[in-house]
Amino acid sequence: KIGDGKVFVHDLEQVVRIRTGELDESAI
Repeated sequence: KIGDGKVFVHDLEQVVRIRTGELDESAI
């Protein structure tokens, strides 16, 4: 289960990037 933490963090980073990307598009 040592690698599970890294995968979880990686998924969170992807979600944050998608959310910030949507905000940037709406701002434009």
